[in-house]
Amino acid sequence: MNIIHDTLINWYAENHRDLPWRHDPAPYEVWLSEVILQQTRVNQGMDYYLRFIERWPTVTDLAKASEEEVLKMWQGLGYYSRARNLHHCAQQVVKQYDGQFPSNFEQLKQLKGVGDYTAAAIASIAFNLPHAVIDGNVYRVLARLYDIDTPININEGQKLFAQLADELLNREQPGLHNQAVMEFGALHCTPKNPKCLYCPLQAHCLAFAHQTVLQRPVKLPKTKVTTRYFNYLVIRTKDGIYLHKRSNNDIWKNLYDFPCIESEKSLSAEEVIVSEQFKQLIENKPFTIIKVSPVFTHKLTHRTILAQFIEIKLEKKILRIETKDLFLTPEKDLGSFPIPRLIDLYLNN
Repeated sequence: MNIIHDTLINWYAENHRDLPWRHDPAPYEVWLSEVILQQTRVNQGMDYYLRFIERWPTVTDLAKASEEEVLKMWQGLGYYSRARNLHHCAQQVVKQYDGQFPSNFEQLKQLKGVGDYTAAAIASIAFNLPHAVIDGNVYRVLARLYDIDTPININEGQKLFAQLADELLNREQPGLHNQAVMEFGALHCTPKNPKCLYCPLQAHCLAFAHQTVLQRPVKLPKTKVTTRYFNYLVIRTKDGIYLHKRSNNDIWKNLYDFPCIESEKSLSAEEVIVSEQFKQLIENKPFTIIKVSPVFTHKLTHRTILAQFIEIKLEKKILRIETKDLFLTPEKDLGSFPIPRLIDLYLNN
């Protein structure tokens, strides 16, 4: 094991990327970077990380922000529940631990949105405690190193890989070791075109010996993807445009979009405007259809959304529907609201 330890750490010393959260691996910086990088690649996540740090340099600063500000800063990353958890976690750290992240692994896991992986990253990288991290890169390195065909997305596989990661962990330098394994998977032992021919671990890699590198790791098929049909009404008056705040437990909770009529199948604009939902919304006010967009296809993890945008001009306000969740706002203020990527794509199309 010591040969693998040393090989990984030596490789990391020569090849790791110069990333800002590695300069001073304090708990706040490690936590923030890990949460963001669960959502995106480093090259995109870097901009988000730098914007967060500039806006909220400490966890106390982040805790003082409004949820809407955090959602707006997170815009474009998706999985907005993680942004809400990020904000809640910051408030938890301030309230329960006086603004200092706990170093205890179990206490870290009690924080909102912090699971085994993030807790292990904070504990090992920020506090040098012996907890092995397991992310997609680590799964891949271990699956190839030991030529494991147990799927990584079943309980049996997760327990097996957790045990292997713990056995492989360099307990004298756990933070450095964890970063080395993750970086090795990200840059060298990549999903496609891994650099096997000049890999420093080639002599120890069972998948290389058995010619199964590209079949590792094994992952069972994903959950069936469902399709949803959104018919957005972009309703304009002389005073502005109607916005809708998504306040239920559906996708994009607490983000803003336009009034929407969801249907079970694809509808034409003509079918939408004769529907009962449309009539109730517009209240028989005179309207003009300005434009109907092409269908936008937006893919989420377990859903595909097919959305069309029907732009409507009203002569009078819809007084009855104006609530905290559906309201008129000047069009110039749209940029101040956190919106889903789908709405952003439409507005910038």
